[in-house]
Amino acid sequence: MSKPMTKTQLVATLAEEMGSDKKSAASALDAIAAVVTREVAAGGAVTLPGIGKVVCRARPERQVRNPATGETMMKAADKVVKVSIAKALKDSVNG
Repeated sequence: MSKPMTKTQLVATLAEEMGSDKKSAASALDAIAAVVTREVAAGGAVTLPGIGKVVCRARPERQVRNPATGETMMKAADKVVKVSIAKALKDSVNG
């Protein structure tokens, strides 16, 4: 399996695709990340066309087990970020 693309590589590829410079591509990437972070942190969801949907879900209080000791305890309610992958992306990977 190959290494994941770094932010620098992503910015360079994005700049090439946009026909723009790296500074503009980095600004666009940072703006998208900020919008997604702000929206999901507020409890909303963001759909990235062709990629998927990022959503924040609340998890209720639940019983968990410490695997080292076998002790069971209650874990407080919390929130978790979920990413649902778009069908188009799944199809392009598997097709």
